[in-house]
Amino acid sequence: MLSLLRPLLVIWLYVLISGGHGFKYNNGFYYQDITNGNGNGEIYFNGVRLHVESPQPSVSASRGSSVTLPCHYRYEPELDIPRKTRVKWSWLPAGSGGSSINEPASFAAAVARETEVMVAMGNRHRSYGSFRGRVRLRRSAPGDMSLVINELHLNDTGRYRCEVIDGLEDESVTVELEMRGVVFPYYSQKGRYLFNFLGAQQACEEQDATLATFEQLFTAWEEGLDWCNAGWLADGTVQYPITVSRYGCGGVDLAPGLRSYGQRHRLLHRYDAFCFSASVKGTVYFLKHPSKLNFTEAIQACANDGGHIAKVGQLYAAWRLMGLDRCDAGWLADGSVRYPIAKARSNCGPSEPGVRSFGFPPYHQKFSVYCYR
Repeated sequence: MLSLLRPLLVIWLYVLISGGHGFKYNNGFYYQDITNGNGNGEIYFNGVRLHVESPQPSVSASRGSSVTLPCHYRYEPELDIPRKTRVKWSWLPAGSGGSSINEPASFAAAVARETEVMVAMGNRHRSYGSFRGRVRLRRSAPGDMSLVINELHLNDTGRYRCEVIDGLEDESVTVELEMRGVVFPYYSQKGRYLFNFLGAQQACEEQDATLATFEQLFTAWEEGLDWCNAGWLADGTVQYPITVSRYGCGGVDLAPGLRSYGQRHRLLHRYDAFCFSASVKGTVYFLKHPSKLNFTEAIQACANDGGHIAKVGQLYAAWRLMGLDRCDAGWLADGSVRYPIAKARSNCGPSEPGVRSFGFPPYHQKFSVYCYR
């Protein structure tokens, strides 16, 4: 029995000799003494802390350009001997639910959906997926881990996370990347409310666009977009923007704003779409031709001119971002006939600027054409 008690007696004597303060422990990082405190369960902090920061919570850019997402890290107090750090940039695409990060569960779910963009340690780095070969770290100063993205794609928008790991600490900061562009409503050639979610995605992509995010539609509404037909957004919700309340569009008693149907079944429910298009690399132009053309002739005329017939998203981007203005209706790639008005005037449609639409006339009818090259 005494032999069993001897280890306990040794420990008890050690505690008495040390003044009853317990075992001392110093990990050289977070805490000077993990057992010593103020008697209230608080532990004194006496170490180095890693800070990861971004001076810009959001960055706006144009498609095809280069953009820098700022991220810097530092230690407080400064280190005498640098630590090896690993940097990981990850991305949550726009419309993936990354805007609802206030609740811990939502935040954790959003982080789980992030995909890796780039990982770097020292001079070694690796990029992933569609970012391969398009991204690098700026490294303009010590602690600068800003991400440079070249040749911006239309679907590069979203929330980017810069995470710095030094083996002891792991801190991160997020930066939103927004694209300068234009939101436009779009519906099927066969009629209204025919797209399920996947069909809406495909329809926008075919017109050199993507499904708009809630933030993009909200911005368009603030800028005056008024459309009384519900359409899919990138997050799977169905909404429509109203600037002037009226019957049939939510009623006159409902304040202007975005009308929402909420989340809908992505396969079964059918609506129109709200697409988003950004600046184009090439040029959209009105083809001067000696005669009007049917749809087949219009396609060939653009090809003969060294280009191809313009898509709806390209026309909207040229109108909004380049000021394209032409009071002549012309064929587009989807079989619709439209024309862009940057400066409203008589005999050119309504009193506000916009892209006028003739809908989808029969292919044998004769119009001009808008080309792209």
